[in-house]
Amino acid sequence: MDKNGIMELIPHRGPMLLLDTMSLDADGICHATYRIPDAPFFCEGHFPGNPIVPGVILCEIMAQACSHLFVEAFKDNLLMYRGMDAVRFRGIVRPGDICEITASLLESKGSLYVCDTTLSVGGRRYAQARITLAAVPKD
Repeated sequence: MDKNGIMELIPHRGPMLLLDTMSLDADGICHATYRIPDAPFFCEGHFPGNPIVPGVILCEIMAQACSHLFVEAFKDNLLMYRGMDAVRFRGIVRPGDICEITASLLESKGSLYVCDTTLSVGGRRYAQARITLAAVPKD
């Protein structure tokens, strides 16, 4: 699925839509990509002369990839963070890098979804997290 398909699935727009492609394989694992823009807003002050993508942005990229795992939850809901566990950052992601994200659903109970996620650049893992999301009514 390309950016247009992703926008049909999740409500993110403008500079906060942090996925370029997304697909689901036969094992139910989401594979997504995102090319960090050359001059993203989140690197303007992080850090002048030495731009580094903030860890919180890497977490947001991984969380957005989780959305393909439970499409039905979006019908009347927004997905909101409930928690992040086992978050690890293993390297520096910079503007121009192409992030490769995987996400798999570990558990769902009611409106809660627990996912394992990784973010790699060039085949090397740079971030990972266990992300819990909740389907919350839009109104």
